[in-house]
Amino acid sequence: MMSDSCELIAVGAAHAGVLAVLHEAAFGVGEAWTTGDFAALFDTPGTFGWIAQVGTGQGPQPVALVLARAVADEAEILTIGSLPRARRRGIGRSLLRAAAAEAATRGAERLFLEVAVDNEAALGLYRAAGFTEVGRRKDYYRRPTGGSADALVMMRAVL
Repeated sequence: MMSDSCELIAVGAAHAGVLAVLHEAAFGVGEAWTTGDFAALFDTPGTFGWIAQVGTGQGPQPVALVLARAVADEAEILTIGSLPRARRRGIGRSLLRAAAAEAATRGAERLFLEVAVDNEAALGLYRAAGFTEVGRRKDYYRRPTGGSADALVMMRAVL
């Protein structure tokens, strides 16, 4: 799958190592998921995702990821993130579109995600993609430097 600025590569358990490296680079050591975490998610039925790659002088380089799961008529973005140098280039939007399209093919009618209340960039992306707040989880995100942030639960129709 191609967008204007990146190529999306479907991933599975064999990509768990690359996904873990991308996740750590996108979110930092304190919030990173491990190779084992990603491998275990692919053992769960309905899990799917992509890595976004962009071309460089050294060939295609992975710069972003999305992982989601569809069960019955609902789907959830489990994680989505990009390297700092790849942000604000439409890659997250491409990954969200791909996840929504795949969720639809799997019979989902609604797509959910969680985001830290203080993550303004992500909130802007999700709101622009049609997500609205449907709930809040108090003190859900623990910060490596101490403290916490609420998670907003957001949802949009898939179709």
